[in-house]
Amino acid sequence: MSARSKARKQSLDLLYEADIRGASASDLMVARDIDEEGPDARPIREFTKVLVEGVVANKRKIDELITTYAQGWDMDRLPAVDRNILRLGIYEIVWSTDLDDGIAIDEALKLAKELSTDESSGYIHGVLGKISMIKESIAL
Repeated sequence: MSARSKARKQSLDLLYEADIRGASASDLMVARDIDEEGPDARPIREFTKVLVEGVVANKRKIDELITTYAQGWDMDRLPAVDRNILRLGIYEIVWSTDLDDGIAIDEALKLAKELSTDESSGYIHGVLGKISMIKESIAL
């Protein structure tokens, strides 16, 4: 697993926990970032910080896009892991300029296949594919 893939997984873990707890992902990230040596050391990767802060900063617009393009699903009805995989994928597709959309979608699909249901990856692929196709027309 590449360093960026590990950072995406770490980002998803933080976003998921924040979502479940009703907490701030940024605050959780700061609390979890322990760089001292020893068994409790869990430094947060720099790319993880970029992803989490990007999702947090753009969460309102990201959630609006999910609500608009996740046809037939309310945000509250989406499984929490799927909702946060979509948030992460949409952030990378719309706001990350140094990443090909296909890579962002593939990475989201890997996370969905590993952590969610069999049906989730197809659904996530459809939503992220649509966002990728229309991203130039999205008003930020």
